Amino acid sequence: MATKQGGEGMANSRIMVVDSSAVSREIIARIIRSEIDGAEVTLCASGEEALEQLEAGEFELVTTALMLADMDGLDLCRRLRASRDHHFTPVIVISGDADERLLKEGFAAGVTDYFDKSLGYPAFGRFIKAFSQRNTGLVGRVLYVEDSMTAATVTCRIMQRHGLKITHVTSAEEALALLQPQEEGGQGSGDFDIVVTDFYLQNEMTGGDLLHAIRTRYNYSRQELPVLMITGKDSARTQIEAFHAGANDFVNKPLIEELLMARVRSLLLIKQQYDALQRQAQKMEQVASSDTLTGVRNRHYMLEHGEQLCAGPRSQPFWVMIVDIDHFKAINDNHGHLIGDHVLAAMGGLLNRQFPDAMVVRFGGEEFAILLPRALRKDALRRAEKLRRSAEELCPEQVRFTISIGIAGGEEHPGANLNTLLGLADKALYASKSSGRNRVSLTPADGRPAPVAEALTGS
Repeated sequence: MATKQGGEGMANSRIMVVDSSAVSREIIARIIRSEIDGAEVTLCASGEEALEQLEAGEFELVTTALMLADMDGLDLCRRLRASRDHHFTPVIVISGDADERLLKEGFAAGVTDYFDKSLGYPAFGRFIKAFSQRNTGLVGRVLYVEDSMTAATVTCRIMQRHGLKITHVTSAEEALALLQPQEEGGQGSGDFDIVVTDFYLQNEMTGGDLLHAIRTRYNYSRQELPVLMITGKDSARTQIEAFHAGANDFVNKPLIEELLMARVRSLLLIKQQYDALQRQAQKMEQVASSDTLTGVRNRHYMLEHGEQLCAGPRSQPFWVMIVDIDHFKAINDNHGHLIGDHVLAAMGGLLNRQFPDAMVVRFGGEEFAILLPRALRKDALRRAEKLRRSAEELCPEQVRFTISIGIAGGEEHPGANLNTLLGLADKALYASKSSGRNRVSLTPADGRPAPVAEALTGS
């Protein structure tokens, strides 16, 4: 049975600044607080003071000057690496003289990175921001497959200690059930960032079978769901098998903590980069399919996806509304195009708020279209009337305006495609405008537009 383990970690990043100069400490602390949200900064004037603070609590980052009043900054770093609690804590050396000794001895001493103070404090702000993005700690969700409870207990503790959330299962079958794609009725890989599995499992399915299923049955790529394989034999054949089955990397038993966590960190980075690219692609798609000014979809998006939405069986009953801002040319002429843009933006925001379940499109100029799926006749008409009243109350930039709406639905025009419904809604819109504007009209089954007030009475 799956068991979830792991904690939420600390709400704020605790960062230590070690420098003999009080002025330098304050400036560095101020920059860190401005660049890292929620940073809790502890200032230390000496190496011994820093060691006392480190003994008393945990820190996510330590910055230190190269030369301290009582010890060398590299010696402080060596002391951290020798400690149990801060063995993996990132250490940045800040020095105005990044000499050859620092470059040669820094790696052996365990320095994570260094900053040349001669570049100036503004450059340090950019440096620490980039560093914090690269070294956010081990944050991730691991699906861990291991049938030996002894090995699982030890390994879970290691990964938990580094801030990971662990879901441990004892068989490949359990793991596959958790990874089953959502379209097949499962949870999908969204709950996990990486899979860590033993190659040798006692049940019918081995770790290799699990890996094969992840890559071929569920089609998760190495970037979408990285897999770290744990093997008991240090043989080239086993390693080749693991890679051919779709493993990203492997480690051998007995596990060495530093090596295991280095492998996990690199795979988490792959996953984070994949997720970032996916978010960027979605954002670019959103930008390409949206009207920048109003925040609703653009006409191209409707041409690409509208007919499919209209024809979908799950979209029925389906309605189309066309909304037009009354006397918009007069708004531009009397108040200027900039104010006119504010009116359009306010209208787009209102449409998005009132129709989150619909496809809202800027149809052209001051016209908008609303493609509303799964709405009963009375609900669609009432929502149209509510939109009309809400527009009267907007008053962006102290400009009051009204809207006219035309509406048509598949209930009264069965079999009508999107283009037909748009034409019927446009016909109703023309009736609204020709009968005085600031009203909603419906094109019913007989094709003669009628005010919505009458349509509601007769529904």
